[in-house]
Amino acid sequence: MAERIGKYKIIRPLGKGATATVYLAQDPDSQREVAVKLIRFGGENAAVSRRLRKLFQTESSVGRRLDHPNIVKIYDAAVEDDQAYIVMEYVDGTSLEQFCAINKLLPMHRVIGIIFKCCLALDHAFRQGVVHRDIKPANILIDADDNPKITDFGLALNLHKNAHVDSTFVMGVGSPAYMSPEQIKDYPLNQKTDLYSLGVLLFQLLTGRLPFRAQNQGALVYKIVNMDAPSVCALNPNLPAGLEPILKKALEKDLYNRYRNGAAFAKDLSTVRYQMYDENAAAQDTSHFEILRQLPFFRDFEDIELWEVLRISVWREFSEKVALIREGDKNRIFGVIVKGFVEVSIDGRSLCRLGSGEVVGEMTFLHPTETTRMATVVTLEPTRFLEINSAALELSSDEVQERFRKTLMIRMLERLRGANQALAKLGPPAVQGRGTGTVLELAPP
Repeated sequence: MAERIGKYKIIRPLGKGATATVYLAQDPDSQREVAVKLIRFGGENAAVSRRLRKLFQTESSVGRRLDHPNIVKIYDAAVEDDQAYIVMEYVDGTSLEQFCAINKLLPMHRVIGIIFKCCLALDHAFRQGVVHRDIKPANILIDADDNPKITDFGLALNLHKNAHVDSTFVMGVGSPAYMSPEQIKDYPLNQKTDLYSLGVLLFQLLTGRLPFRAQNQGALVYKIVNMDAPSVCALNPNLPAGLEPILKKALEKDLYNRYRNGAAFAKDLSTVRYQMYDENAAAQDTSHFEILRQLPFFRDFEDIELWEVLRISVWREFSEKVALIREGDKNRIFGVIVKGFVEVSIDGRSLCRLGSGEVVGEMTFLHPTETTRMATVVTLEPTRFLEINSAALELSSDEVQERFRKTLMIRMLERLRGANQALAKLGPPAVQGRGTGTVLELAPP
């Protein structure tokens, strides 16, 4: 590794992508730390080199026009025969990729704050005539104070130029899962494509999954273009209801109904902030995770599956003699007793009593068509109940759905075995067979 890039002294590598390597360096003039993105042009592929040079020139020219606290600043740039580099603001933090997994999600009030600032940054870029076109977790860095910094404007579209002759305008660029329908269809783009991508990112940061998932890119493209995103509040029942219309508007396929700019998106996000708790939700989630890990029902769940369970469930506290489920009601509520005891009855007659770690309401959930409750469940003492959202479970990962089906089936078979043993004690004496019976064998033809 070279000790310097231009006048900048290399300290250490920060990361490496498909086309560039980013280094932490020191500016000898200001003595500040900077990030230097280095692109090398390979002589063996002239077409690739020309494209890299164009991407570099786009990022350099566009980045210099943008001056916003939530957009990475560009300080310097240089193009040489075999390489080029951009000197940028160094962000001491990590990308949002770190917080997209179901077991790594940030508390929702922090997510809303981050996306709120990104909305304002994209609004600033649009007013400067710039569309990013590749908004995704890897291109948004956050520091220790949750300040996001949008980076990597290499694919940006300059709206102040004629798109038909602008050589930096490349249709179809971007990351497929975050692309807007119009971007996938190669339609002319405006600022609304970035707001759609930011809506996808918001959805993912709140639920731990993308709004559209598929086994292959063709199926994914079809869903993005033709299907509506699932309800964000169904996937995470702990979210305030006010987020539902915001996500719906951000992910609108009809451009006329989508947010017209980042400021409008940010304004709506600000209206739901009062509905959120500022408590340390991460610590609470960790506490809930540890409690579930001790319950027999979740013994075989992987850690990441258990984190997903937390996102599709609601913790409820009930006092004594409260009906969790009533005969004749039509619903698919089911859940696990975290602490306490309940009684299951039919027609006013006690059937059984269940305690910590036992599941209730599972039969109606497993039945493919019947939603009528055949039994009543009443608390016998103050009880903590983990209510599983059936709609969210059906939209969750295949692994979690399969784990639930397997675990619920095992529990039902165990209870059926116990019921058979109890019934056998009430039955008449059984008929006793003689020996093991006679085996008949066919004679050869």
